[in-house]
Amino acid sequence: MDNYIVESTKYTLGVDFNAETGVLKMTGSSYPENAVEFFKPIEDWLKKYIEEVKKPIRFELKIDYLNTSSTKSLLDIFDILEEYSQSGGEVKIIWYYEEDDEDMLETGEELTEDFELDIEFKTL
Repeated sequence: MDNYIVESTKYTLGVDFNAETGVLKMTGSSYPENAVEFFKPIEDWLKKYIEEVKKPIRFELKIDYLNTSSTKSLLDIFDILEEYSQSGGEVKIIWYYEEDDEDMLETGEELTEDFELDIEFKTL
């Protein structure tokens, strides 16, 4: 299976999903014109990875801004990961945030509070 890599832009996250290692990284800001269009291939790749590779996943997020539509898409990704975890897959989420950015810490806590996933919050 191929890796999924998207360079970050002013408006979109950088994505580096490594199929060999199972380390999935998203970095930067996310306020694309069409969040569904941006996140759909990410969700499709993740579903295919889970179906074909079935290895542990380490999902690392280093996000400094999310708009509302990006938040919804990220919740959809967490849904996919939770379903994988509940079916026996190993999932670890690490939400990185700047030490002085309490807003992003709170965003991460609020987004993940309803999920039964192994989640860790770390300062950069």
